[in-house]
Parts: sequence; structure tokens; C-alpha cells
Amino acid sequence: MASTTDVFTPGQRVRVTQQIAQRQRVWTNTIEGQVVRFEQERTGSWYAHAKNDRLWLDRLTLTTADGEIVVINLDPYTHVEVLAAPPVPAP
Repeated sequence: MASTTDVFTPGQRVRVTQQIAQRQRVWTNTIEGQVVRFEQERTGSWYAHAKNDRLWLDRLTLTTADGEIVVINLDPYTHVEVLAAPPVPAP
């Protein structure tokens, strides 16, 4: 996971893999898309000694190839891979 907000810029193509631990196994989900926005957003959860006494999460907003908009909460078990940009066709 990234530690600064300048790592992902709008227009980048990324592959995000998230892992969720279950009792006997790990559930893995992978999604590819184009970065729309990367920012820290406030949640409704209260957390003492945090900015404005709220819990803040890193959120990555992507657009997939079929136009779906996906908002992903990034955590320590999330791996984001920046993909090579597709070649730009010559005019």
C-alpha cells in the first residue's frame, strides 16, 4: 500500500489485489482499472486523537474497462501494482 497521496495519479492503470483473512483460508480479490482519484477520506467512525477526531482511510477510486466505478479502501493487506500505460497511437 502507498504511504503518500502523490503515488497514484489520475489516468494511471493499476491492478489492485486485496486479501481478506477468513478462519481457514484467505479470500483474494483482484481488479484492474484507471485511477480517477486517490485521497484520504473521513469516515463516520470516531477515533480519539485523530484528525478532527474521526477515522480517516486511504481510498482509491477506479474506473474499470466496462465503465464501472469502484471505490477501494486501502489497508496493509492491499497490493497496488501500477501497470504499463498502453502505447499511444500515432496521429
